[in-house]
Amino acid sequence: MSVQAVLLPVFVLIGLAFALLMGMAVARTRSLRSGETRFEDIALREPNWSMRATQIANCFSNQFEVPVLFYVLIALALPLRHADLVIVLLSWVFVITRFVHAGIFVTSNNVPRRGMVWFAGVVVLLAMWIYFALRTLLV
Repeated sequence: MSVQAVLLPVFVLIGLAFALLMGMAVARTRSLRSGETRFEDIALREPNWSMRATQIANCFSNQFEVPVLFYVLIALALPLRHADLVIVLLSWVFVITRFVHAGIFVTSNNVPRRGMVWFAGVVVLLAMWIYFALRTLLV
C-alpha cells in the first residue's frame, strides 16, 4: 500500500480532533460571553463549563484515549511495511466508528448507542492489532 493510502485515515481522524477542538473553543467562548460561565469559575481548571461546552470537551478528550492505540499501530506498521490493504480497510472502518461516536457524543449523547459504537470501534482496533501482531511475528 502507498504511504498516502495508509496515512489518509490518520489525517481524517486528526481532522476530527481539530474540528472538535474548534467546536470546544466556540462553545467555551459562547459560555463565557453569555455569562453562563465566569472566568473565576474555571480559572483553576474547575469543571464549571456549561453543559454544552463540557459535552464537546469530553468528546475532544476522548480522541486521546482509544485512538492513541490506532496511531501507534499505524506508526509501527508503516516502517515495518506491514500496512497492507487489510490494515487500510480496517483503518477506515475504525475512523468511521470514531466519527459516528463523536456525532452521537456532541448531539443526542445517547450513552447506550454511543457505547455500542465505541465498542464496535474497539473490536475493529483489536482485530487490527491481532492481524498486525500475527503478520509481524509469523512473517
